[in-house]
Amino acid sequence: MKNTIIVAVVLLLLGGLTAWKLLENQQKAVEQVYKRNTSLKVLVKTEAVKNADLGGAVQLLGTFEPNKEVQVFAEIGGKVVACNTKEGENVAAGTLIAQLDDELLRHQLLAAEANYQDAVNDRKNFEGLLKGDAVTQNQLNKALVAEKNNEAQVKILQKQLTQTQIKAPLAGVITSKQVENGAVISPNAPLVQITDISIVKLVINVAEKDLQQFRIGQVVEVSTELYPETTFQGTVDYIAVKGDNTHHYAVKVLVKNSPTTPLRAGMYGSVKLANSLKTNAIVINKQAIVGTAKQPQVYVIENNKAVLKNVVLGVATQDNYEIVSGLQVGEQVVTTGQINLQNGTEVEIK
Repeated sequence: MKNTIIVAVVLLLLGGLTAWKLLENQQKAVEQVYKRNTSLKVLVKTEAVKNADLGGAVQLLGTFEPNKEVQVFAEIGGKVVACNTKEGENVAAGTLIAQLDDELLRHQLLAAEANYQDAVNDRKNFEGLLKGDAVTQNQLNKALVAEKNNEAQVKILQKQLTQTQIKAPLAGVITSKQVENGAVISPNAPLVQITDISIVKLVINVAEKDLQQFRIGQVVEVSTELYPETTFQGTVDYIAVKGDNTHHYAVKVLVKNSPTTPLRAGMYGSVKLANSLKTNAIVINKQAIVGTAKQPQVYVIENNKAVLKNVVLGVATQDNYEIVSGLQVGEQVVTTGQINLQNGTEVEIK
């Protein structure tokens, strides 16, 4: 029993000694923590709240595409007897691209036209004979059907003859050619590709936040690396209604091509939008903002003290924020030195 009491007393003494030591260490740690001397003023830099027009610029890079581009196909098969166009050649709409052998079709058309004329004559004869009851109405009806069938055959062959002449559907440059004289082609065989760059389309991908700055018919400035001293005028022609996975939307700008500064499909170009976001707005330097995104704050100098105030932000440019509420023009806000400030800290302006 006596030994038990002795052990308990020893444990109690050890526990008390440990607690005293921990308390002593904690007190030393607190003493070592830096405490700012409140009698010293904090040096800060300030700027005045002011009125200004907030302007900004959006510059977006894109690639020029042809305004129109078509692949010309053969509608019927046959042997190519004439194809004198070449890659790089400018062609007008309606220019003959290729001529297929049409000799057999012409003979077939002559025969079909003769048969049609016979059918017309037969129908006229039956109409006369029907008046004298020499033929029946049924016989006349068959003659009418024969006439219609032969007329249709003539029109089919005439259509096929026109299809032996393959013409350019639009004006442009032949940028690809897949056929030569003497080749035998099948229906729907590709012949040439025609690219119209009299007008080019600059296709840019616009972020969701910038999309509101574009509208159909808007005139924008377009620049290129090839002609750095030249500014082109472009017109917004298309704004995508569906974005990609990164929330970017395709915008197409039409630019009229010029022979003195020719633009080609595949070149880079950029659109610069100069816009006035706000006029006569209350603005401050972005460096003055502290706090959080949900609750932005600034330090305002009042009686040589830094007073923390909540503000409501509006539009932003590269350097400034619009102040919707919370500040007045002429107030001095801290732009440098906020890390050493607390609400009410005395300051000295550099």
